[in-house]
Amino acid sequence: METTRILNNYEKFKVEEISKRYLSYKHIVDYLKKLPTFMQLKVEGKSVLNEAIYSVELGNGPKKVLMWSQMHGNESTTTKAILDLLEFLVTQQNPDYNLSILASCTLKIIVVLNPDGLKNYTRVNANKVDLNRDAYHLTQPESKILRNVFDEFSPHYAFNLHDQRTIFSAGNQNKPATVSFLAPAYNLERNINKTREKAMQIIIGMSECLQKHIPYQIGRYDDAFNINCVGDNFQNRGASTILFEAGHYANDYEREETRKYIFMSLYASLLDIATDTYKNRNVNDYNKIPENKKLFYDILIKNAQVNGKQVDVAIQYEEYLKNNRLQFLPKLQGIGDYDGFYAHQTVNAKNKVLRINSVKNFENETYIEEIRLNNEIFSMKLTNS
Repeated sequence: METTRILNNYEKFKVEEISKRYLSYKHIVDYLKKLPTFMQLKVEGKSVLNEAIYSVELGNGPKKVLMWSQMHGNESTTTKAILDLLEFLVTQQNPDYNLSILASCTLKIIVVLNPDGLKNYTRVNANKVDLNRDAYHLTQPESKILRNVFDEFSPHYAFNLHDQRTIFSAGNQNKPATVSFLAPAYNLERNINKTREKAMQIIIGMSECLQKHIPYQIGRYDDAFNINCVGDNFQNRGASTILFEAGHYANDYEREETRKYIFMSLYASLLDIATDTYKNRNVNDYNKIPENKKLFYDILIKNAQVNGKQVDVAIQYEEYLKNNRLQFLPKLQGIGDYDGFYAHQTVNAKNKVLRINSVKNFENETYIEEIRLNNEIFSMKLTNS
């Protein structure tokens, strides 16, 4: 697969009108309603607040792939990548590959599972329930919709699509986990059966593909088993299930760069499934993908003078929705020695006196309006979506 050529042409099929982190559900639905007729749009049910939850079905092959995105309403990157994938297939950017996928696979995609959470930019649904902890008891309408689709469609493969925070590194290195994967366990012993093995082999292929473009920025999640989690539950039910996590890339807080690597992951995995290429891979290579570590902060101020001592100061952005605009609010996370940790923005204070919000004495969890080093204002790279 010519991944470089596809990425070089990415702007031709990127759905530009749906971008940034905070999305409009109306704009998404409007886009879905304009899809060609070979992509079948269906209302699968209603959310807590009576929003229609849509699926798109396309292809006519025997290999069934189910995808769902934004079960956490504040995780929108994979939704954007799905729309890019649909646009790519619509525009037939590479007819031979597209025809192979659509002839070999039937895809069913729930583009947004939690539209109420999307509108409120919350992880949970309108009843304040985390849908990814409701796979067993099925207390929420959105959970029931996903299970009904799963049972009726009977997928061979299931793609569980999420975003992850900026705190993750790809292993013990100064590289963010821009894209992470997991083949969830299907039992407490975390055994590997044929179903889980397929998921691992497909992940190996996606990792190899991405290494050409974002080397050392692919991570792997811990596989502790929890039957209440959707991925673990579906793996247990016999579908080769893969968790996708969209992470941080450089200063891409809007996740517009990351979305194209998620798109490429989706496309590479589908081509793998369509052609059975994954079967040639050694499952032992799965564990060579570095496990995610929580080693990153958004900002580290090194060697600052605080209360007469030279220390490091860690800062993390907190996402906050106000007047339908997403804001990134810097928040103090800690003061001390942060050797062995990394940041997306690092500054050496060179023993200058640090003031936060005009004071020298400050506490953890303080929201930051201004930082001064001696009398110079330190610029924080804030963006609003």
